[in-house]
Amino acid sequence: MATTPHSSASRQSPGLLLFKLLVPSAIGIFIFFIPVTWAGRSTIPLDHLVTAARAGLGDGARYYALALIVAGAVYPLIKGEWRRSATDIVFTVLKLLGVVAAVLTMTSAGPALLHQPDMLPFLYDKLVIPVGLIVPIGAIFLALLLSYGLLELIGILVQPVMRPLWRTPGRSAIDAVASFVGSYSIGLLITSRAYASGQYSAREAAIIATGFSTVSAPFMIIVAKTLGLMEVWNAFFWLTLVITFIVSAVTARLWPLSRMDNHASDGEPEAQKGDRLGLAWRTGIKVAEQAPRLSASVRKNLAEGLVMAISILPSIMSVGLLGLLVAKYTPVFEWLGWLFYPIVALFGIEHAQELAQASAAGLAEMFLPALLLGGDAGIDFVARFAAGVVSISSILFFSASIPCVVATRIPITLWQLVVVWAIRVALTLVLAIPMGMLLQ
Repeated sequence: MATTPHSSASRQSPGLLLFKLLVPSAIGIFIFFIPVTWAGRSTIPLDHLVTAARAGLGDGARYYALALIVAGAVYPLIKGEWRRSATDIVFTVLKLLGVVAAVLTMTSAGPALLHQPDMLPFLYDKLVIPVGLIVPIGAIFLALLLSYGLLELIGILVQPVMRPLWRTPGRSAIDAVASFVGSYSIGLLITSRAYASGQYSAREAAIIATGFSTVSAPFMIIVAKTLGLMEVWNAFFWLTLVITFIVSAVTARLWPLSRMDNHASDGEPEAQKGDRLGLAWRTGIKVAEQAPRLSASVRKNLAEGLVMAISILPSIMSVGLLGLLVAKYTPVFEWLGWLFYPIVALFGIEHAQELAQASAAGLAEMFLPALLLGGDAGIDFVARFAAGVVSISSILFFSASIPCVVATRIPITLWQLVVVWAIRVALTLVLAIPMGMLLQ
């Protein structure tokens, strides 16, 4: 007679449950956060794995990235997602243009200006290939952080700070951590479902979507490598996290988020006093008890990582290229950068104008601040550090996260998202520049 999942789980010993909760989580923390020296390089194990994978693939890495880009352009056509809305149609076209850009890169065809070192070659070799490798590989190890109770345990422990600081329920801690160690798409999926079921109000859902749905830790590695910040990786990671969530706490109290409807039909009940630690532990153990086999969890996360990679890479090629062309050959970002120049100039740092313009370019694609300043070895550390934090903390950008938010049921308009983006960039610069000065 077949054993039911419940009866199978009930036979797990306390020692085994403790092992399932602590050991996979500890391995995941090691992979993402503990620097290791290997072959003369000191960086986190995930970065070593990606470097080894790229070296092993050799020239095949370029064809691997091309395959992902083509798959990403075809995927919405096969799934029928391209016709859901005008936004989906626009981004499907952009993904198809991404294929064209990738083919031009591989064949060296097209105008010579596209093949300058800071254009298609830079996008493809320094961004697309690393992202195409790091997202699926990172997804494999994210199974260790996401599936065995660590997130749930942490979420309950931080419930008392969520409402006072961010005006969101305690359960939103799961959205925040899932985004930061997983991806903004995971966080937005959780948020959208919770809002649709009445667990979040419109204001709470909008605060979470625009304040917690950051790009993931693997993407942060790409930003740090592009800007030459891997030597201060841990400081960069944790300061970026702190700055991002400080900015989120402020924007939650400003228009337009502060004026949104705050009624939730199925709001979160208050936790009982004196039992928070016990509840967190029991919840973590329960998740570990019900966790799937590691092989199943890895397969699921790898599949999601591949889907995420193919969804992002074509947009990076098209929107990234358009952003680089606009930044280099038009004054658009120079004009937009003047919004932030007074803030940067107050600190008297070098390359203030370049940092302001790069920060403005992040509206098109979150990697553009890193791309615009990372290719110039003459840019000083403070400007590079601030650009890296802005790339993460701004959260909203047209190549991916904004369309994702618009595609949810959360009632926030495109114009409101742009306003929130501008506020986030300004606040991030105010916090990131002094931190960079302290680190240099």
